Amino acid sequence: MTTASAPALDVDLLVIGGGTAGLVAAKTAARFGTSTLLVEAHRMGGDCLWTGCVPSKSLIAAADTAARARNGGRLGIETDAVRVDFAAVMRHVHAAIHEIEPADSAEVVEATGARVIMGRARFTGPRSAEVEPLDGSGARLVRFRQAIIATGSAPEVPALPGIDGIAVLTSDEVWDLDEQPERLAVLGAGAIGSELSQAFARLGSRVTLVQRNARVLPKEDPDASALVAAAMAHDGIDVRVSTTVERVEAGADGRAGILHLSDGAAVPFDRLLVALGRTPRIAGLGLEAAGVRLDERGYVAVDAALRSSNPRIWSAGDVSGLPQFTHIAGVNGSLAATNAALGLRRRVDADAVPRVTFTHPEVAAVGLAPAEAAAAGCTVREVRHEHTDRAIAEGETAGFTRLVVDAKGRVRGAVIVGPRAGETIGEAALAVRQGITTSAIASTTHPYPTYSDALWNAAIADVRVRLERGAVARAIAVLARWRRFTTR
Repeated sequence: MTTASAPALDVDLLVIGGGTAGLVAAKTAARFGTSTLLVEAHRMGGDCLWTGCVPSKSLIAAADTAARARNGGRLGIETDAVRVDFAAVMRHVHAAIHEIEPADSAEVVEATGARVIMGRARFTGPRSAEVEPLDGSGARLVRFRQAIIATGSAPEVPALPGIDGIAVLTSDEVWDLDEQPERLAVLGAGAIGSELSQAFARLGSRVTLVQRNARVLPKEDPDASALVAAAMAHDGIDVRVSTTVERVEAGADGRAGILHLSDGAAVPFDRLLVALGRTPRIAGLGLEAAGVRLDERGYVAVDAALRSSNPRIWSAGDVSGLPQFTHIAGVNGSLAATNAALGLRRRVDADAVPRVTFTHPEVAAVGLAPAEAAAAGCTVREVRHEHTDRAIAEGETAGFTRLVVDAKGRVRGAVIVGPRAGETIGEAALAVRQGITTSAIASTTHPYPTYSDALWNAAIADVRVRLERGAVARAIAVLARWRRFTTR
């Protein structure tokens, strides 16, 4: 950066990064009456708007439409051959981005009272930073009372032999495609790799998915992973688990090539998509000058209140090293801003963090995993979707709902696999967060028929077991006998 030339600017709160965490943080603090400056180096909205949630779900919507058309015969609807206009699909993707874009604009942030500078920020000390606007108007010194680092993360590309000779796609570049790859190789079967693999396969690409772990979605319930893997196979994806890439052989055009795998296979591809994790965006921030330490993974080290090693600097979103979900970025952006602006020490709630993988079927989870239930003294109640009326009506019975319930009947966790699982998990997240019991869920009237019937019926099943086994059952039996006696 150049030496500051414009007058110094004094603010209560400096927010670096205009993605979800930074946007929420700046708007939250400004509404408290805190003088707030938001600095964004690229474009407002961050990864969620431009390369994550919005484009991926738009692509998945198009792919789901194609799959439903092809599979309509199971419901008695026959269609001619499905034709995918990939360029039109991508126009739909970008239209969705641009329709949502104004909601994340600088104008919306400034309407709350915050100031926005499009530029690059670098800490020059524990309470100061230099901001260089992108418009070339000259760098200026910013003195702050508090600051929030919300610069996010970026896709990571491994240093595989030969990969430098390929124009690799990541979740950043894949949205620039204007031609559909006939053969797509995908490295990594986490949420991003699984979602994009299935979407491209449903749109007509021949997809090979390479996963070093023994199963896809290795962080999810094993039964959920198995259902997703089966769905991928049905969609024509060549899933290769427990396999790694030994080297990449580049083609003449710098896009196509061959993967040489650890099992001896050679997989030709027209494009290579890498989805093997992310790395924090911290380059050029001057964290050492600010006294901000990193954790062992290279993320900003924060405490339970999102405070860094510099007590005046906080962090939220992906760069803080906490679960990398947009909803977490937003919640923690608000939390960090509230703590910074009001001098509070509210803590992150790590027990009720829902997550959803938008494959078909969707996989959603929150709280304690079923595999951890026994060790925590909990039980698991399950309803298979083959017994859920809405799933039967739509022919979508591959799935299940599992509730983890403690000895007091409180919901401690849930796993839901099936259509609209992401819509249903919210009720389970509320139950986990508030310590709601299965009795409370069971006694609440739910609409019928819906996929959430499975969660309701799992709660009812738990209540039924408790009634049959506990003192309540004995009391009911005594009451019933007394009622028969008094009504003779």
